[in-house]
Amino acid sequence: MKQSELFTKTSKTAPKDEPSLNAQLLIRAGFIDKLMAGVYTLLPLGFKVYKKIEQIIREEMNAVGGQEVYMPTLQPKERWQATKRWDDLDVLFKFTSYYTKNEYVLGPTHEEVVAPLVKRFASSYKDLPIAVYHIQNKFRDEKRAKSGMLRTREFMMKDLYSFHTSQEDLDEYYEKVKSAYVKLFKRIGIGDTTYLTYASGGTFAKYSHEFQTLTENGEDIIHVCDKCRVAVNKEIIEDLKSQCPECGSQDLKSKKAVEVGNIFKLGTKYSEPFNLTYTDEKGGTKPVVMGCYGIGLQRLMGTIVEALSDDRGIIWPENIAPFKVHLISLKQNKETDKIYQDLESAGIEVLYDDRADIAAGAKFADSDLMGCPYRVVVSEKTLKEKSVELKRRDSEKVELVKIDKLVKLING
Repeated sequence: MKQSELFTKTSKTAPKDEPSLNAQLLIRAGFIDKLMAGVYTLLPLGFKVYKKIEQIIREEMNAVGGQEVYMPTLQPKERWQATKRWDDLDVLFKFTSYYTKNEYVLGPTHEEVVAPLVKRFASSYKDLPIAVYHIQNKFRDEKRAKSGMLRTREFMMKDLYSFHTSQEDLDEYYEKVKSAYVKLFKRIGIGDTTYLTYASGGTFAKYSHEFQTLTENGEDIIHVCDKCRVAVNKEIIEDLKSQCPECGSQDLKSKKAVEVGNIFKLGTKYSEPFNLTYTDEKGGTKPVVMGCYGIGLQRLMGTIVEALSDDRGIIWPENIAPFKVHLISLKQNKETDKIYQDLESAGIEVLYDDRADIAAGAKFADSDLMGCPYRVVVSEKTLKEKSVELKRRDSEKVELVKIDKLVKLING
């Protein structure tokens, strides 16, 4: 894509009403726009990043047998009364239809939809297990939206729900999803700084698990065991006597982090209100056992920016960057056009800064702010050597690379 055709622009200054680093950088770099507190538009560059994150999540959920659906945002009051969450969940957006006078919820989560849905199709042990997921917008009436993309009122979330005949079957599937989460965070580019974290159990298990990414501006405190690559949330560290739940070590390090995913064993909490049962091998009736597994996509995007940035801007991991290469022409557009075409023909995604009225320093600053993995600079000086300047965003090293070697080097 040519940068001259991109309708969004970068900004040198951070918005005054955004104290969080992730929102400041994403807004300045032209990835998102703030509509109001806790609500953001994904602009073309931001949407490209979002779609890449979404696809990695989708591939990993498919790999553990998840079947993708799309459930409605608009949900009837009666479903939430059945689970007693109509009055108990304080983040519900509720409203009454002007015409029908019926009351509705804008879904913050989808247990009240998915349990009755599966009931329509699963009635025997032969129908189970089942795993369904969707990636859909959620609404939560947060008392105070804060931390930029980390705590918003409208956001996209991946929910996977699993349905089982027994606790043992749930436990086995739970471990598969746990491993899938480890893999997807590695693919996204934050595997080295993301820890499986023991947290409060919630419903039917002693502990639940979160995935927490280390960052200096994190909302949570976790206690990390580097030996086991696990952590403990501060809310239960005393329950575990300040020791690692896997190896017993008390050499835990306190770190700030952001939760980027969670997994829960729900048991029968949401199957019982909807009489979601199955007939077992002996003809008996038993409640279906459930698990749920969530990831907030914008929250994940914001966390990546918090964790992977410097004083110049964002440093996108290669698998989710909006473009792999930021190609910069310093008044050499004719020659750069050919390089641009060659890169794209090789299947390399390129943002081509062909703007004629922008100084070199401003182009370099924009490139650092936007954070594509590779910066390629074409100038009169480099062309004399039949070369370009190549620099990785996560390195200070600049090298002169022959033009005919560029595609192979970047693809290698």
